[in-house]
Parts: sequence; structure tokens; C-alpha cells
Amino acid sequence: MNTASPNPQPPVFVTTTFEFSGFEIVEYKGMVRGIVVRSPTIAQGFLGGLKNVIGGKIGAYTEMCEQAREQAFQSMVAHAAEMGANAIIGVRYDGSDCAQNSTEVLCYGTAVVITKKQSPAA
Repeated sequence: MNTASPNPQPPVFVTTTFEFSGFEIVEYKGMVRGIVVRSPTIAQGFLGGLKNVIGGKIGAYTEMCEQAREQAFQSMVAHAAEMGANAIIGVRYDGSDCAQNSTEVLCYGTAVVITKKQSPAA
């Protein structure tokens, strides 16, 4: 049995700038975002607590934050694809602390439709 999607989504191009070299924006779809709220696992909390006492890089928290960033990014890309966009411009991240040792990560940008610029006829 083939479990692959019969209509796979085309790729969504992403940039922190407000244009794509060699492409033109032909339609603005609107703001897209992905948001994730994560808290450390028991192991991450324990290891992070030890690092707070003895000092040093807190790898367990770094891993948790990176996972949250990736999930927020993927959610934003999916949101853009649902809107019919093939690109996202002006991408930014924002993060904040929430209640009970959790972290909110927001990834946002503007969903657009881009097409390859036509070269002038020679």
C-alpha cells in the first residue's frame, strides 16, 4: 500500500529579506505564523538545574529551544502552503517565557506568491 500523499505540497521558499533575487512577488497572501509553547522534560529540567549550580552551557535547554524553533517554523510553512503561497518573506522569530518554566516561540512572516522574472527579449 502506498502511503505517500497523492498531491505532495510544492516547496515553500523562505527568506528573512523582503524579496527573492530573480523572482517577483505577484500576490500577497497575508501574515503567517507558527507558535509553539514548550517546557523542559524532567531530564532537561534536572540537567539544566545542575548546570545552573555549577555553571556552563545548558545543552538540555538549548535542545528544547531548537526543537521549539523548528516546530514553529514548520507550522508557519504549513500555514503559508494552506493559503496557496509558494514563499514567505520577512521571516522573524520571537520568544518569551511563559508560566511554569515554559517557553513560547513564534515564527512569522508574510506569505506571498512569487514567479521567476522574465528576461527581456534580445
